[in-house]
Amino acid sequence: MSPPIMALIVMCLYFVFYHFYAKQWLAKRVFELNPSTQTPAHTLRDEVDYLPTNKYVLFGHHYASVAGLAPMLGPAIAVIWGWVPALLWVVLGTLLIGAVHDFSALVLSVRHKGKSVGTIAKDVIHPRARLLFLLVIFFLISLAMGVFVLVIAGLFAAPDPANIPATAHPEAIFPTISLMVIAIMIGFFIYRLKLPILPMTLVGFVLMLITTWIGLDMPITGVSAHSWTFSLLIYAFIASVLPVWILLQPRDFLNSLLLYLALFAMLLGFFILSPEWAAPAFNLHPEGAPPMIPFLFIVIACGAVSGFHGIVASGTTAKQLDKETDAPLIGYGAMIGESLLALMAVLATTAGAFSSHAEWSNFYGSWEQAAGLHQKLGVFIQGTGNFVHQL
Repeated sequence: MSPPIMALIVMCLYFVFYHFYAKQWLAKRVFELNPSTQTPAHTLRDEVDYLPTNKYVLFGHHYASVAGLAPMLGPAIAVIWGWVPALLWVVLGTLLIGAVHDFSALVLSVRHKGKSVGTIAKDVIHPRARLLFLLVIFFLISLAMGVFVLVIAGLFAAPDPANIPATAHPEAIFPTISLMVIAIMIGFFIYRLKLPILPMTLVGFVLMLITTWIGLDMPITGVSAHSWTFSLLIYAFIASVLPVWILLQPRDFLNSLLLYLALFAMLLGFFILSPEWAAPAFNLHPEGAPPMIPFLFIVIACGAVSGFHGIVASGTTAKQLDKETDAPLIGYGAMIGESLLALMAVLATTAGAFSSHAEWSNFYGSWEQAAGLHQKLGVFIQGTGNFVHQL
């Protein structure tokens, strides 16, 4: 079966599971969602964290919050065991486990006044469970923040303009800072001046594209990684204490639009180029690799199922849900979107980035060869870039 046909089958599975499993079975039969039930966004509205939000805006906010590097990197490594195991876990793991988890966490939080999963654990299990959950949450957030700071500081830092390392992209600094300014403006126009969402979204998206274009010719160099580390930590603190409508929500929503555009371009390029499989369907014993079971499920966490998403769902998203019936789109649908990112990583590293099995084997010939972060990122970028470049 060719990669484009397989991709079409997966798209059909996404559609069927969302419309019939999530919206019909889970929403109506399991959770019995009621559009007239008052959500915490209304009953506890404070214009800071609790704020009723348009479901499409909230989808973008939630999607951009859960989808990052992990759903692309994990599958790009896991294909060393073949494209079939990686693809099956990315798709079925999402539809049967990951998306159900995210959806359930969102609904449970909404029905517990927007409380976090840690507090909910106290109510339904035991007070000690709350302490355990809070410790796990603290660890996860600290780990995620550390990775965020480490990766982004390395991405931005270029102390010597004449010798910029391959992993540095100082041209990304201007668009990133501009996005924060644009997001604040759009949030103010929509929530304070009450301007309509659609035209403001179009204005913000166009401005974001323009600043991205300008940034390519305006790399900001000379700032050390150490300075960026402190700047990013300060930014994270400020973003966390500001009312959600000022920065977090419009920033994530605008960011998600850019993500939609990139996914559309990659899918379009993939179907136009129609590459063949370069990777084997199964490669159960690659040199130096740990056993596929259970390591397939460890390597591919985000993109199939991630407990961190429950923190996002109960930490911010539940406080902004306008109606209970918006939960399937945001909880289940956003996880499908993350699965789509993981799917593109699988397709890029098994059919898009390599022209032959021999070329694929030169890179994935052993676990040591395939496990390098920077190399793997390069392959994924190369593969997806080829899709778009050859349109």
